[in-house]
Amino acid sequence: MSSTVITCPSCTTKNRVPDIASGKPQCAGCHTKLPWLIEVDEAGFTQVVKGSSLPVVVDLWAPWCGPCRMVAPELEKLASERAGELRVVKVNVDEAPGVSARLGVQGIPTLLLFHDGNEVGRQVGALPGPALRSWIDDTLA
Repeated sequence: MSSTVITCPSCTTKNRVPDIASGKPQCAGCHTKLPWLIEVDEAGFTQVVKGSSLPVVVDLWAPWCGPCRMVAPELEKLASERAGELRVVKVNVDEAPGVSARLGVQGIPTLLLFHDGNEVGRQVGALPGPALRSWIDDTLA
C-alpha cells in the first residue's frame, strides 16, 4: 500500500497518510486537519477515488503543459483551504495514459470532480483560483 507524507501546516509534523485511506487525515501531533493532495498512478487511481469519503478533485496534467503548471499552485492552495473537506488527486497523463483513456480525456488540464465515487463534474482547461472554487462549489451544491 502506498502512502504520502504530508507536513502539517500548523506544527510542521510530518504525517504518513495511506493513499487509499478513507476519512479525514489529521496531524498526529496537533490534530489539525491535513491538506490531502496526492499523486497516483494507474494502479491506485480507482481505489483512491472510489474509496474516498470526501469529494475528490482529479487533476489530469503533464509536466510539459503550461496551463497545467498554472493550475497546480491553485490546487495546492485549495487542498490547504479545504483540508478535511476535499481531496486533490493529481494524475500525470504521460505516466498513466490508461486513466485518461478510460475517462475519455482528450485535452489537458482536465479537472474531474468525484463525489461518492462517481464523476459529477468536468472542467477542461485552466481556471483561475476564484473560478476553480466556484466551479467546485456549484458542482457539489
